[in-house]
Amino acid sequence: MEGDTLRLGNGGGQIDGKVVQTFQKSFVQVQNILDQNRLLINEVNQNHESKIPDNLGRNVGLIKELNNNIRRVVDLYADLSTSFTKSTDIASSEGGDSSGGGGAMKYSDGSKGGHKRNRPA
Repeated sequence: MEGDTLRLGNGGGQIDGKVVQTFQKSFVQVQNILDQNRLLINEVNQNHESKIPDNLGRNVGLIKELNNNIRRVVDLYADLSTSFTKSTDIASSEGGDSSGGGGAMKYSDGSKGGHKRNRPA
C-alpha cells in the first residue's frame, strides 16, 4: 500500500501516503501489543493451572501489565480515530467533495475500504 492514496466520497479528497504510513505504524503498534497480551495470557493461564503460590502471586503483576497494555491499545485507537477524522476533513475540503465527506472510501486502485463485519444475530 506504500505510495497509495485514499480517495474519499465520489472521487473527492485524498489522503496522502504520509497519513497512510502513520495509520500503518499505529496498527503495527497495536498488533505488537496484542501479540504481547497473548503471551501474557498464556503465562497467566499456566501459572493458574500450576496452583503454585509464587506463580499465582506473579499473576497479579501480569494482569496489571495486561490492563496497562489494553489502555495503550484504547489510546492508540482513539488517536487513530482523531487523526483519521482530521485527515478526512482536510482531504474532503481540499478535494471539493460537496457530499460533506460522508461518501464511501476508495483506494487509488479502486478497491473500497471501511467494510463492516457482519455479526451473528
